[in-house]
Amino acid sequence: MAEIFEYNFMRKAFIVGILLAVIIPCIGIIVVLKRLSMIGDALSHTSLAGVAAGLIIGINPILGSIIACTLAALGIEAIRKKIPKYAEMSIAIVMSTGVGLAGILSGFVKNTANFNSFLFGSIVAISDFETMLVIIISCIVILTFVLLYKELFYIALDEQSARLAGIPVKTINFIFTILTAITVSIAARTVGALIVSSMMVVPVACAMQLGKSYKQTVIYSIIFAVFSMLTGLYAAYYAGLKPGGTIVLTGVMCLIVIICIRAVISRIRVKLTKHNI
Repeated sequence: MAEIFEYNFMRKAFIVGILLAVIIPCIGIIVVLKRLSMIGDALSHTSLAGVAAGLIIGINPILGSIIACTLAALGIEAIRKKIPKYAEMSIAIVMSTGVGLAGILSGFVKNTANFNSFLFGSIVAISDFETMLVIIISCIVILTFVLLYKELFYIALDEQSARLAGIPVKTINFIFTILTAITVSIAARTVGALIVSSMMVVPVACAMQLGKSYKQTVIYSIIFAVFSMLTGLYAAYYAGLKPGGTIVLTGVMCLIVIICIRAVISRIRVKLTKHNI
């Protein structure tokens, strides 16, 4: 099993994978609690427009992706404030815009192979610059999440009450929006733009089946994400599969197993209760 680490590209893949597996659930749990689970899809699809623009202009595609995701995230937040009763519309509007732009701009990209690598990810082909970028961004996301831990939880549960309690909701929402955009944009390069939202939601869904508190759910979601990442990378390497898809399917299988086990335990408890009665 250790032979996998003999290759430099696999060592980088594991470093980047573990870091992303830590920060994506931190963003994901707040997104899920705010009932915005599909925001990952909207931003990841918009990131493709940034990737295409970056390839056309001649800059690093990830930088183009970060800019596009940031603008999209700010757009979602602005639309949500304008129509708070139909907040989910903001995601659909931004996603439609992002897909449309990506479709048009992709027609001007000369190196389509490079663009296609962002669709399903290419974690084993990331450059040293991209690795360093992931490390820096991961440190920023983790530090910010720890410092704003209580405030983010309060806002996610009840934004109005948080505002009345004196929490600077507008400022924290802005910071979180930027962090979400940056996280999605770098994750799109590694696990793929089409499945990055799954990495954001599936580990959190697994954790919610077991966690009895917010803190436990955060810890469990990170554990599930790291497990899915490591297992997916190993399976992809030895079976010759696409890493991004393998990582996500590993997470989905974990969720299915947990749900099945909980269902069995629930039935056993019901039978034992009836038997005792």
